[in-house]
Formats: sequence, structure tokens, C-alpha cells
Amino acid sequence: MTNNHHGLFVGLVTLDLIYLAESAPQNNQKIVAADYTVAAGGPATNAAVTFSHLGNRATILGVVGSHPMTQLIRGDLANYQVAITDLDSNHTAAPSVSSIIVTQATGERAVVSINAVKTQATSASIRPDILQDIDIVLIDGHQMKVSEEIAQLARTHHIPVVIDGGSWKPGFEQILPFVDYAICSANFYPPNCRNTSEVFAYLRNFNIPHIAVTQGEKPIQYLSCGNSGVIDVPHIQAVDTLGAGDIFHGAFCSYILQASFTDALALAAQVAAHACQFFGTRRWMDS
Repeated sequence: MTNNHHGLFVGLVTLDLIYLAESAPQNNQKIVAADYTVAAGGPATNAAVTFSHLGNRATILGVVGSHPMTQLIRGDLANYQVAITDLDSNHTAAPSVSSIIVTQATGERAVVSINAVKTQATSASIRPDILQDIDIVLIDGHQMKVSEEIAQLARTHHIPVVIDGGSWKPGFEQILPFVDYAICSANFYPPNCRNTSEVFAYLRNFNIPHIAVTQGEKPIQYLSCGNSGVIDVPHIQAVDTLGAGDIFHGAFCSYILQASFTDALALAAQVAAHACQFFGTRRWMDS
């Protein structure tokens, strides 16, 4: 199924080195991986790849730069037909690299990474026509200044804005007034929030019409235009949970353009559950 929808995904672009092993190493221990893969990563990036895979056009807006290692990022994204709009093409330092170890028995992951703190772009880097023919925007919170500008622009152009609330990042409070869909993880705790009901109350204060909190294998809690409820997620034997939230967000962006909020959440959960049954962030698409 091919849709002519075009999504703009704003945030982190990394290079992910992903290993499958019996467990993460202890101090002074060397381990041998059973498998490994290399892919472009970051929440917005993985969401963009998923959105493209589901028959849409995707553009990632982030800092990539010109270091030789970025060829691996560019090659991977070209392979999955994701366009790159580089916020700093003159950036010569190595891209952010994440080293990830996935535990074979459980699919749980351990991650060492550098996020976008050292590669923050300014809103001056945004092209004036950036939202031309864009149908939906996803923001992962790793490029706050740029994201704030994009969110405001999207509101004036009546383009829906989704946030990937993986974890709270300072500056989100500037973006929330322009958000249509806040899709957060159970680890998303805004200031002074200690539980999910406080998170819902905090987000509701920004007049966000649709809010959901994912909880791994537990049901998704949601609040949509005053109606609350839960959505069950498929029960699976997880091989690898890496990127499950990112894939969920990319799928949600695709389905929300053609289905109700609750249906989009349920369909996105099916895609993410399917992806968790494969090692790495890409092999589920080749299955």
C-alpha cells in the first residue's frame, strides 16, 4: 500500500552498532557476540524509516555532517528511502555513535551513547520551505530549538505534530502547546510528576487533545478528547526490544493519517510487536 503522505521527523541521527550476546559484559570481561548489525539510529530516524517502510515518504531533519562515518548513515537511510535534510552539513566531527548490546534470552538492551547535546542546531538552520507538502511532523526532543520553531510553523499550517516522549527533556514545555499527539513512554516524567496520572494531568494542562503512555508489554493508556481507556498490546516472545518505541512512533504517524486515534495506537502496537521478534532495527522489514 502506497500513500502519498510525507512526514518530517525532527531530532537525533546516530550510528548504531548493535550486538546480540548472552549478556552485557561485566567489568574487565570480554564477550563474543552471536550476531551484529550496523544501522542509522535515533528515535526520529528509526521512526522515519518505519514511516517510509509503511508506504509513505519520510524526511529526517537533524545534524548529520560530513565526517567519513556519516556514509554509513547515509547509505542505510538511502536503502530505506528516507531523505535527509542536514541542519549542519559543515559539521566535521564524528556523528553520535551508540553501542548497544541485546541480551539473547530476554531481548532487553543495554545502550551506551552520546545524544545530540554536542550537535544542537539553531532555528537559523531551518529552510523557509521546510514544511512544503508535509502532512505530519514528529519531534523526538533532541533538537529543541529547531523543534520549537517547526512545531509553531506546523500549527500555523494546520499540520499535526506528534511528540516522541521517550524521556523528559528540558525545553519540551516550549513545544507542548503546539502538540496534537503526545505519545510517551512510561519513563516520561515531566517536572514534579511521579506517576502516570500526574503525567496525563501535566500534558492535559497544555490542551493536548490526544495523549498516550506506552508501557512495554502492558496495555497502552490513553486520553483522547476527554475519553480515557486502555489498549492491549500483542503478547510476543521478544528477541530484541531495541527501537520498539521508535518503530511504534513511526507506525503511529502513518496510521493516524488514515485512522482514529485508538485504531492508530492499536495498529502501531502490532507493528512494534512484530519488530521485537527480530534482531536489530531493520530485519523485521525484510521478513
